[in-house]
Amino acid sequence: MGLHKVLKIVAFALAIIGAIFALMIMAGDDETALSMSGNMLYIAYIVLGIVLLLVLLFVIKGLFAGNIKKTIMTVGVFALIIAISYGISSGTDLNLKPFTDKGLDITEATSKNVGAGLYAFYILAALAIGSMLYGGAKKLFNK
Repeated sequence: MGLHKVLKIVAFALAIIGAIFALMIMAGDDETALSMSGNMLYIAYIVLGIVLLLVLLFVIKGLFAGNIKKTIMTVGVFALIIAISYGISSGTDLNLKPFTDKGLDITEATSKNVGAGLYAFYILAALAIGSMLYGGAKKLFNK
């Protein structure tokens, strides 16, 4: 039996269990609903764990089945973009006094990390838009 069929059976079984718990929550009183919603959370955590494990397995399988040099180069470019973003962000361009007066634990390091994340997002978004434009232009001119 293939992995796809096994995953379909597991998904179907989890869907049935979830439907049973949902019906028990709707039909029960408040105390039953609270205890059953806790069970629903456990099922959600189990499903999340299964999904993360399968994604990790398929990524590792695909990594070794494909061109590992290309994958390492892609991860390296991503790490380089993150490093450049961290280097660009200063962390001192925000007045932190209003935040610390409200009791929020925001430091310059937190501000630098947020700035780095924003710069990384901007760079990656520009690269994604540029690659879509390049692909579209290439397809348009090759016709």
